[in-house]
Amino acid sequence: MVERGAPPALSGVRRWVRRVGRVMTSPLLPDDYFALVRPRWAAREATGTVVRVKPQRGDAATVVIQPDFPWAGHTPGQYLRIGLEVDGIRHWRAYTITSDPDHPGGVVSITVKRTEGGRMSPVFTSRVQPGAQVFLGEVEGEFTLPSPAPDKALFLSAGSGITPVMAMLRELERRAALHDVVHVHSARTADDMIFGTMLRGMAERNPGYSLVEVHTAEQPRFHPDDLDRHCPDWRGRPTFLSGPREMIDAVSERFDAEGVTANLHVERFQPVIGVGGGDGQGGHVRFRVTEGEADCDSGVSILVGGERAGLTLPHGCRMGICHSCVGRLRDGAVRDLRTGAVETASGQMVRTCVNAPEGDIEIDL
Repeated sequence: MVERGAPPALSGVRRWVRRVGRVMTSPLLPDDYFALVRPRWAAREATGTVVRVKPQRGDAATVVIQPDFPWAGHTPGQYLRIGLEVDGIRHWRAYTITSDPDHPGGVVSITVKRTEGGRMSPVFTSRVQPGAQVFLGEVEGEFTLPSPAPDKALFLSAGSGITPVMAMLRELERRAALHDVVHVHSARTADDMIFGTMLRGMAERNPGYSLVEVHTAEQPRFHPDDLDRHCPDWRGRPTFLSGPREMIDAVSERFDAEGVTANLHVERFQPVIGVGGGDGQGGHVRFRVTEGEADCDSGVSILVGGERAGLTLPHGCRMGICHSCVGRLRDGAVRDLRTGAVETASGQMVRTCVNAPEGDIEIDL
């Protein structure tokens, strides 16, 4: 099961006021009016404010965010979907949470490596300023430490795959459990290694933490055949793997061949839903309230299709959790992009972020 954080916490009084407000402001929502006065008053979406940006090695940066709601916490190794407005269009990406779970200030940090041609990473690493607003999804991910911590462990990471591993290593150090840990990390050079200084300091402080650096500009890339040399007893260690797809595939195949797949834990972000490339036929959507129309290709959600057509539609988590985007289906059929199930019941409420049209539909939005 994916562990998820809580959406913004509202008191009972505020919930009652908002229910009354929904009636008084229909067909809009109270947040639509709050946003005109002060955007951060709107609780339909979870938001945060950038409070600090700290450059890191390897063309990366750590972005510290103060959530605009009580942070429900996370487990080291989990990730968070972050939304950012770039040139008037909101984009979403998943980033590992690198801050301590019990940070006294309630802040959250992510560490972002710049990707050439990327939409969000160049903004986070060189353009975003303190005071900027970001949108926060839910905490997700099963790539976490077990409790209690294992007696011994192996970590394999490369590039920006260090971020969830770093979160877990810091947690082990806080637990005083870095007593038999081998960590093999690949980076182009020593200077390009994200968290390099912190990891080397950790190795100096903890004799039980063995850091093996593979600098690919000077030596061959890490290969599963190197496991016996770097960690002879790797077959008997819980192993945490985070890195490029080809590395994950190669190591996974080796563990499978050795019959120790149960020991391998792999970081895999859940795919973003509703942006295209999925099953179904797609279709044409007529929005009865906004009086707009949109064409959706296969796998494109009603919400994304409407936004691509220039419409402003209610939305929140974009993952089918918060129900902020719902509208009443008046005609046609929709496909749930998470399960593939097709529904045709006219009058049902549909979450537009995770449902796509199956042919022509009409919806009250």
